[in-house]
Amino acid sequence: MKLIYNILRYLQTIMSNTKPTLPKGMRDFGSEVMFRRNFIFETIKKTFECYGYAPIETPTMENIQTLTGKYGDEGDRLIFKVLNSGDYLSKAQFDENTDSKSLTKQIVEKALRYDLTVPFARFVSQNRNDIIFPFKRYQMQNVWRADRPQKGRYREFYQCDADVIGTDSLLCEVELVQLYDDVFTKLQIPNVDICINNRNILSAMVELMGATDFFDEVVIALDKLDKIGLAKVKEEMESKGVKKDAFSILDAFLNTKNVGDLSSLLEKSLIGGKGLEELQFVMNNVKKIGLQSANLIFDVTLARGLNYYTGCILEVKANDVAIGSIGGGGRYDDLTSIFGLKDVSGVGISFGIDRIYIVMKELGLFPDNIDVCTKVMFANFGEQEAAFCLPLLKQLRAAGISAELFPSKTKMKKQMTYANNKGVQFVIMVGKDEMESAILSVKNMDSGEQSNMNVTDLIKELS
Repeated sequence: MKLIYNILRYLQTIMSNTKPTLPKGMRDFGSEVMFRRNFIFETIKKTFECYGYAPIETPTMENIQTLTGKYGDEGDRLIFKVLNSGDYLSKAQFDENTDSKSLTKQIVEKALRYDLTVPFARFVSQNRNDIIFPFKRYQMQNVWRADRPQKGRYREFYQCDADVIGTDSLLCEVELVQLYDDVFTKLQIPNVDICINNRNILSAMVELMGATDFFDEVVIALDKLDKIGLAKVKEEMESKGVKKDAFSILDAFLNTKNVGDLSSLLEKSLIGGKGLEELQFVMNNVKKIGLQSANLIFDVTLARGLNYYTGCILEVKANDVAIGSIGGGGRYDDLTSIFGLKDVSGVGISFGIDRIYIVMKELGLFPDNIDVCTKVMFANFGEQEAAFCLPLLKQLRAAGISAELFPSKTKMKKQMTYANNKGVQFVIMVGKDEMESAILSVKNMDSGEQSNMNVTDLIKELS
């Protein structure tokens, strides 16, 4: 019995000394960070709703067959898989040919969502009879990717998406470019480029390169151009089967800076001509309307490696901070067909909240006093005084003024330190004299000045 007791004590000691940690790529958010993140969320949400987008949510987990095969081979490898509940190995069958891939199929039925677009396509297909098309939705939820963590890249992060589904009108692309510009103008992020290309132009380029069978490989390699350079991109393409003599066509496209210069390159390609026409429509109409702060730039190297894109594609960069893209999206035709709803086209964009946060923090763009959650604090002088303050608190809160009562009677220095550290703007002191006269002593924590007023005048002053 003593031996068992000693073992339990030893295990308890080990457990008590275990340092709390987080899995790599996962983060806690303190109040200071959350106030700033919520500022971004609210700005984007209000803009979404101003443009007529309605909110939806989808579950954290999807059936794994819903997600796989939609993001390319590299994307599929980054999907977080969830083991089946219970004794998941008891039903698995093993033989000499069993490997990790075949075993995964037997013990995994669900996965954490990789993005919001594929779950949205599933949602539309399942709820087709309850949706008014064209359907404009926004969604602001976290997603997961088993990626290598680095600056601005995490394994759990938020996406804020806006999509229009049920129409192939290119006016939607024009609107989404405006929406991007509107949000970044409100957030006061300077020097933003909204890069645009068209997957049909990329298809034509690959076709002219004689590499149609290697379209995915070419697009995935091209998507890495900024990271690894042109020489490595060509090396990767060649390793996948693209012939060297095709690189002259690739170079001709990559050297194209203006949309109009594509005409001569695409004159023999029907699909390329379609892509060029779509691209020119969007760019010309955006030019007519005008953007407030962002620049719409044609970028022939823009590929976006996700398999479901079929038309115009977009990517947003904040040029004053080296962080990569802070948004992206594009047209996807018939994505819902894999869930049984055919011939439904959609287009959408996404905001990268975590990277936008980094950009705004590094450029000092967050408003002052953004983290002030309590405007007024009542000091606590004792039980009777605290009871007197409770109805006053209710009046302030009813007027929309954030207020709190320090929870216990303690030294005034401690209470004032708390108020100062929390960023409270006004401290109200209610003692015997104030209770008798109903005139409150109000201290401005910024200026140090103290004034006397009743609660009605205080509410007028603070409102």
